[in-house]
Amino acid sequence: MVGLPRKKAKGFSFFQSQKRSVKDRREALYDFSDLPSLVELLQRRAQSPFKKPAYTFLADGESEEISLSYAELDRQARAIAAALQGFAAKGERALLVYPPGLDYIAAFLGCLYAGVIAVPVYPPDPNRLSRTLPRLQTIAKDAQAGFALTTSPILALNEMILEQAPDLKKLQWIATDDIAEGLENQWQSPQIGPETLAFLQYTSGSTGHPKGVILSHGNLLHNEELIKNAFGQDEKSIVLGWLPPYHDMGLIGLILQPLYLGVPCILMSPLSFLEEPLRWLKAMSHYQATTSGGPNFAYDLCVRKISLEERAKLDLSHWQVAFTGAEPISSQTIENFTRYFEPCGFRREAFYPCYGLAEGTLAVSGGKKESPPIVQAFRKKHLVGCGESLGDQKILIVNPDTSLACPAGAEGEIWVCGPSVAQGYWRQPKATREVFQAHLKDTKEGPFLRTGDLGFLKKGELFLTGRIKDVIIIHGQNHYPQDIEESVQKSSPGLRPGCGAAFSVPVEGEEKLVVVQEVDRRYYERRLKQHHVDVGDRRRSDRRQTKVEPGHDPELRQAFDSEQVIGAMTQAISEEHELQPYAVVLVKPGTIPKTSSGKIQRHACKQEFLSHKLETIEEWKRSAGREEDSELPIAKDHASVEAWLKDYIAKRLGVAKDHIHAQEPISRWGLDSLGAIELAHAVELKVGAHLPLSDFLGALTLEQIVFKIVEEGQDKGRIIPKPKAGEDKVYGLSHGQEALWFLHQLSPESSAYNIAAAVRIRGAIEISALQ
Repeated sequence: MVGLPRKKAKGFSFFQSQKRSVKDRREALYDFSDLPSLVELLQRRAQSPFKKPAYTFLADGESEEISLSYAELDRQARAIAAALQGFAAKGERALLVYPPGLDYIAAFLGCLYAGVIAVPVYPPDPNRLSRTLPRLQTIAKDAQAGFALTTSPILALNEMILEQAPDLKKLQWIATDDIAEGLENQWQSPQIGPETLAFLQYTSGSTGHPKGVILSHGNLLHNEELIKNAFGQDEKSIVLGWLPPYHDMGLIGLILQPLYLGVPCILMSPLSFLEEPLRWLKAMSHYQATTSGGPNFAYDLCVRKISLEERAKLDLSHWQVAFTGAEPISSQTIENFTRYFEPCGFRREAFYPCYGLAEGTLAVSGGKKESPPIVQAFRKKHLVGCGESLGDQKILIVNPDTSLACPAGAEGEIWVCGPSVAQGYWRQPKATREVFQAHLKDTKEGPFLRTGDLGFLKKGELFLTGRIKDVIIIHGQNHYPQDIEESVQKSSPGLRPGCGAAFSVPVEGEEKLVVVQEVDRRYYERRLKQHHVDVGDRRRSDRRQTKVEPGHDPELRQAFDSEQVIGAMTQAISEEHELQPYAVVLVKPGTIPKTSSGKIQRHACKQEFLSHKLETIEEWKRSAGREEDSELPIAKDHASVEAWLKDYIAKRLGVAKDHIHAQEPISRWGLDSLGAIELAHAVELKVGAHLPLSDFLGALTLEQIVFKIVEEGQDKGRIIPKPKAGEDKVYGLSHGQEALWFLHQLSPESSAYNIAAAVRIRGAIEISALQ
């Protein structure tokens, strides 16, 4: 933003500036609990004598980029608010279309300063517009947004993206990093109280029916106080994290909690963590951060990806609260992470399992700080307790069918009431009544929030057992089964529409996707007629022994090849949902469990899968992948790269190497988004080729990817090397250069801004200046 300076940090020296004086530390935790809004909270912080960086964003997860003090953040928020007030935008909805970073934080607070309702969204990915653009359009329509705030580089993408979305083009777009200097002085403080709406938190998952959770300033301040007390935060706390800022845990738990406390916050992009999990723990070690966390999979990833040599350089002794939530918590994950990182000073007592949801603002329950997690046996599983109800919140376990409280220790639906419960769903009065206004049938006590989660209480400790509805949570992301089922059923004409079930099962402490799908009746009957056998009891081993003679109909020919059908199903799941299926099962027509009204009974189907009672035609199950690197030598020629890729896929995805064909799409073997990030990173490390993630998640064949890797690797060999160590000259980018650089990060293959020209240069060239 012009005229609103930010501080460039140098290396990791920022930490030294965080060793504040006693006076600064006392100032940080003045009791601001009586303040009516986050606006007054930030203003009070900005007026304090604490002028050190409040927020620092690590550009690549390792080196610092930009820091902001509270005074600078307040100035930026006022300028953004003044720009919005120029459009009389109070009460309107504004989309926040930003990559992770400090611009996003300033824009969010700027909306609050203007009385505008913020709507955080993921920015559309130019390489995956068919997947990311519809969700943005759906949210914009549901929120009835009138504004979209973003940065100048993203706004430069309008020509390409907004032409495909005229509904988004109609919005008033504002580049918040290009607001006129001095505009902050024109800001007028609106009337904002605890009941004022702050932002809409759209639940992740299906693009068809998003729900915007309405959160007020009162909701946010109450929940921040709960988190502060639950985590035992004080003036010595240092918060660090990589969670997406668009969701409740990242925004409320990582960004707003440090503001509430007045303590330092260090952030990095989720992509930085996923590419190299070591970056998270390396930053934790360097900054001596006390509070951080994430979903269950993040801790698993660290154990798998961080070597013994890398671990030896870490110091995690300052980590006091390692919160974990957003997906089922595995006791095995807790054990594995504790055992592996104990030599670095990590303590089991630091683990803080907790439970929450967007409808409850964020936190609902949590354990006691410095107490080890509680594990309880339940139905042949070991459940990790999520602590007790926080503060003045109340948790009840209720029979979801009768609306009567369950006996002590019995399983039922989790109901919650308290000041942190949100106001409802935006423009959905029926859903609001059903979810937010529940009352006990006998005592009429209420209103309660119906969470849709199942669990039980034992001595006050909450244990989660599942969900009433069938939302699939993998790696902390919600996936709606009907979306996956629809994609699968469109992948082959031999599959019966509306007769499939997608669900998750725990495998080695991690939720994995399973899809059970009926074969179309006419294909099944035709196959029976030709084979004279009941293929319902046949397994993969039988298929290898019996030669299939397909009919003359080309569609039947495709449907009879079970291996091809299952391949098409896994490819659709990978390309459209970025998920890796654990098992795919083809079953006889008419055998999927359904209700009397014809609805799929996914839970019943899951039980049949686990008890091996499905009437199976064919079952494919992924074997356990291995983490070790390929031992094949890597040379930059097609044959070597193809061999290495096949070996990598076979080991990581549990696919037989002889089933991997160069002419088939790489997504056919079920590569999910996390696997694609790991593969892209491995390609860059092994071959020196940087390919966009869309290449691994799209329809490119393995042969095409090999060609791109070899071509890119050869180009890398012609790139001028980086300056030698010690050359610390920094040359700032112009506004236009920064925009072009950012566009290249989003779409490396785009040639939209390429210009051909011939240039003759006389004299020496200073290479470091060019770079």
